[in-house]
Amino acid sequence: MFENSSEETAYHKLLILYILYKIKMDLTNSQITQVVLETEMMNYFSLQQLLSQLMESKFLKIYKDSDKEYYCLTQRGLETLESLMLKIPIDSANKVDHYIRLNKESLLAETQVKSSFVKQSENEFIVNLRVIENQSNLIDLNLNVSSEKQANHICNNWKKNASHMYAEVINLLTTYKK
Repeated sequence: MFENSSEETAYHKLLILYILYKIKMDLTNSQITQVVLETEMMNYFSLQQLLSQLMESKFLKIYKDSDKEYYCLTQRGLETLESLMLKIPIDSANKVDHYIRLNKESLLAETQVKSSFVKQSENEFIVNLRVIENQSNLIDLNLNVSSEKQANHICNNWKKNASHMYAEVINLLTTYKK
């Protein structure tokens, strides 16, 4: 399909950018790997190398949330993709589009419950708890706690019981009377 390896590399980089653009959400390394391997676009080792190159070129960036690292497109990555999108063969684009249509909900489900904390000072930690549905926050709660152990405990409980806890918060807020 391609005349030289640098052209093939550029094509594969565009595919990675295209995947993140089309899915309209940030993905973990394992989620990107799942999409790429299940669509048979490239092998695992090539993908990891290309992700690193895309980061170095500032086409992608990583942020951490709920102990997971997420890849997202930068403005530079988006602009590059938009200017070169026609270089992606239609059958490859269709393959990615089809995969996303079939699997977006399962990929999205993995990212719906989030918890993290940040140390503010020696005895102050801000815990952030979120539940996201259809890319909208159902709840986004910040708590100030006094120890890292407590912050970790809250985050772990949230990950295991978020749907129940969310329902309890809604119930408390709608039925509480003084």
